Amino acid sequence: MFGAVFLSLGWLMLQLADGELDYMSQGQGMQLKGDFSIAGFFPLHYADEPTSGLPALGRCNEGSANQHGYHLMQAMRFAVEEINNNTGPQPILPGVTLGYQMYDICSISASILGALDLVALQSPDYTNSQRPVGLVGPDSSSNTFTPATLLGAYLVPQISYEASNEMLSNKFRYPSFFRTIPNDKNQVAAMIQLLIRFNWTWIAIIASDNAYGLQGMQTLSQEAPKYGICIAYQGVLPIASDKTQTMKNVVESILRTKVNTIVVFSSKTVVKNFFPFVIEKKVTDKVWLGSEDWVASSLVSGLPGINTIGTVLGVSIKYAAISGYEVFERKVYEASKHTSDKQEASNSSNICLQSTDLYTLARMNFPLEKYDITSSFNVYTAVYALAHALHQALDCDSGECQKRTVYPWELLLWLKEVQFNLGNTSVYFDKSGDPPTGYDIIFWIWRGMNFTLREVGTFSPDPITLTLDTNLIEWHTEDSSTVPPSICSPPCPRGHKKLQTGQHACCFDCEACPPATFLNLSDPTNCQECLPEEWSPESSEQCLNRTVLLLAWDNPLSIALLFFMASCVLMTSSSAIILLINLNTPVAKSAGGRTCLLMLAALTVAAMSSLCHFGQPSPLACILKQPLFIFSFTVCLASITVRALQVVCIFKFASKLPPAYDKWTKNHGPEFTIFLVSVTILLISVLRVAITPPQPSQDLDFYKDSIVIECSNTLSGGSGLELAYVALLSILCFSFSYMGKDLPANYNEAKCVTFSLMVYMISWMSFFTLYLISRGPFTVAAQVFAILFSVLAFLGGYFLPKIYIIVLKPQMNTTAHFQNCIQMYTMSK
Repeated sequence: MFGAVFLSLGWLMLQLADGELDYMSQGQGMQLKGDFSIAGFFPLHYADEPTSGLPALGRCNEGSANQHGYHLMQAMRFAVEEINNNTGPQPILPGVTLGYQMYDICSISASILGALDLVALQSPDYTNSQRPVGLVGPDSSSNTFTPATLLGAYLVPQISYEASNEMLSNKFRYPSFFRTIPNDKNQVAAMIQLLIRFNWTWIAIIASDNAYGLQGMQTLSQEAPKYGICIAYQGVLPIASDKTQTMKNVVESILRTKVNTIVVFSSKTVVKNFFPFVIEKKVTDKVWLGSEDWVASSLVSGLPGINTIGTVLGVSIKYAAISGYEVFERKVYEASKHTSDKQEASNSSNICLQSTDLYTLARMNFPLEKYDITSSFNVYTAVYALAHALHQALDCDSGECQKRTVYPWELLLWLKEVQFNLGNTSVYFDKSGDPPTGYDIIFWIWRGMNFTLREVGTFSPDPITLTLDTNLIEWHTEDSSTVPPSICSPPCPRGHKKLQTGQHACCFDCEACPPATFLNLSDPTNCQECLPEEWSPESSEQCLNRTVLLLAWDNPLSIALLFFMASCVLMTSSSAIILLINLNTPVAKSAGGRTCLLMLAALTVAAMSSLCHFGQPSPLACILKQPLFIFSFTVCLASITVRALQVVCIFKFASKLPPAYDKWTKNHGPEFTIFLVSVTILLISVLRVAITPPQPSQDLDFYKDSIVIECSNTLSGGSGLELAYVALLSILCFSFSYMGKDLPANYNEAKCVTFSLMVYMISWMSFFTLYLISRGPFTVAAQVFAILFSVLAFLGGYFLPKIYIIVLKPQMNTTAHFQNCIQMYTMSK
């Protein structure tokens, strides 16, 4: 690229050295003498670039007239006239006049030649009136790069009105470049905000094959993925109008990708050659998002059949009217009608530079459209910016400007500081030479064949703000109010993660997040695990706190159980007092005498052990609650078992083994047996607690949505050994009691003990069954209920019949009655 530029420069310099090109224009109205001169680069004709690849410069006036460029040039002439006549918003250059030098830059070669002409005029041989102190233009980024480089080397201020390529903001490469049109970076930001607003994530981008289009497409393709926007296709539109097949291929590629939104970042001269192929393919259901260069241009909106392509939405330079501008153009048109063709011919001898005759163009009476006025205001602003910089350089604040030599580099320094208002528009340049302006969002609206532009919103770059009235947009859909979608895959349902199915992040399948995970909206491709204290159902977007399950003290069920426990303790205590008072009676002796008091004390402790099951478990409660019940209940079972064994031995085995039984009885065998059995279970419990001490724990696995607060090691091997020991003791107790089923009624305890053991076993079997399938307050309550029911079963089955006789049947609590029962049993044998 740079090699071609240098070849072009060399060729053009050679032409200049040979004297083949005349710098001075004789075209009518294209030059104005003044104390200080400003150059203007305007595309007054359309001309194709050479296709041979060799440097060449054709005659601009051989191409068709460019009405938009004509209006831009007139805006500069109008601004200079206002400043010279002091008819503008305020006097700027009192006592000093501005002149101008217009150039027709119909091609890149013409813009390079014009820049060389300005460079040549920087020679000290030229006066202020001959040496342009600044340049307004060119019109496009492609035409601007080389002039900006050349003029930057001489620090000649250059203000473009339509060159928006963001590369031109590089002050190292283009130190003297400014512009009154926003940077394309802002245009890309506006487009992205539109795509986000309408949730268009599956798009195509097509761009013209020049600096404007290619740089815009590159920036958009780099920024779009940051906002979740995928680019399905990128196409380049050739500048040459004869590339028919290339244009058709772009249209077919867009149709293949099945996108509904196409961003067209192109210059108007290129895109006007593309849309006929879109119309030919009968593409009617797309949204076309246009860049500022073409979306408001009649060159495109005037194409036959363009109203059938779908919805056209785009960004446009903010509209600003110029007071008196239309009147000025009408005067130029009127003047052109009184200018003879012969006069034009004699004054139009230059074939390369400034060869255009203003009046020939003015006689065409081009309509002044809104798009032309908007761009013309940028030219108008650029002239005023240079005038304000000159105002400061000439110290015009004193009321009269100093007439002295001003060099372009001086003007450049003042241009960086200018700040003024034109109507409602504030004009200044940032450190990159860019203006602070934003864009209007415009929409193409058709009423039959009648076309108008409708402003539907605005965009501001600092801070990035998009204001949009969607009610003003009439979509191409059936009801005109439904936004057409442009997505690769429909959004996943809530709580479903995305599984990418191709190279684009916008194309995916959906998979539900499993339980205990959630989908964080900041990372839609991964399901994140919940914290241990949290839970979530399937397809969740957040985790929930687990419900804490424990038997609280203030739970109504707890209050009822506490009353039940208090009743059991009261009954065991009352029974113990009654038996203690009647300890020497036959009924008390037959029940076991002092052993009864031990049994009732053990049952009282067993009932009290249920207190360890209420509320938040503490380390002490976890250690005590199971051993305390098992030990106390073992004492009771051991006492009943030994008592049953004594009765059986007395009535059935005493005669067969009198020495052994007597020796066992006299040596405190019953007491020692109870002690040994009780100490054994105590040792087992102590060892279990010592080896695997139970601690308060949280069971997070039993329920997915709850935390079970309990003690650890509830079903350990030591616990199993304890239960096995108690079960064996229960079987022995039942066996010895059953062996005495035919003994005298006062000693026959088989039925009562069997009933107590059955209630005891059923209670605990029910609890263990429930514990295996459920946890929580009700299960803990069932355990407390099993403890109290076991206590109540032995109290009711073993002690209450004896209390009944002592309290209500005293006649049965006599020695004579017991001897009579024994005598009757002996006689029956």
